[in-house]
Amino acid sequence: MPQPNFPSRGRQAWPRLKSGRRSGTLLAVIERSVSSAGVAVADILIVVGTESGNAEMVADFLSDELPPLGHAVEIAGDGTAEQADLANRSVVLICTATHGDGELPDNLIPFHDSLVAARPDLSQIRYGVIALGDQTYAETFCQAGRVMDRLFADLGANKVGDRLEIDACTQPLADEDAVEWAKEWVTYL
Repeated sequence: MPQPNFPSRGRQAWPRLKSGRRSGTLLAVIERSVSSAGVAVADILIVVGTESGNAEMVADFLSDELPPLGHAVEIAGDGTAEQADLANRSVVLICTATHGDGELPDNLIPFHDSLVAARPDLSQIRYGVIALGDQTYAETFCQAGRVMDRLFADLGANKVGDRLEIDACTQPLADEDAVEWAKEWVTYL
């Protein structure tokens, strides 16, 4: 299966396994950015769930746009919740696509399943959700984002703002809506 070719925007390409997925565990951090002052207003972990690379592209754009506003950003996509060290996190942004019949992307399943199994207290976490979907599939539109939103809420995390749902049919450039939404979202952290 051909892999999407994301612009590197001055950075190295995302590491890939032979399967085409990003390498490493959830905390095999793809990028870490800090404001020029060296002190982050918020240290944001963006957990990415992707099949075709669209959610990954959105996270990449956010990692460019949020540091100039004073936020540190980590992007991660494979692994478990334990590897994400959620006990020591305060801000998480879930950026996920939905695939198949409303299913979680394959790389997000271990993270989701480990949260379901462990049922950790996430009350120290403020979170937001960017859900990508296709309204052609009305019954399952943005279902993965809704599942992760409900799970974080059930585990006591504090939702900041409304979930952003982006329709691939009406907004082919999901990063534009996501960046606009995220710039407002971080003002509530």
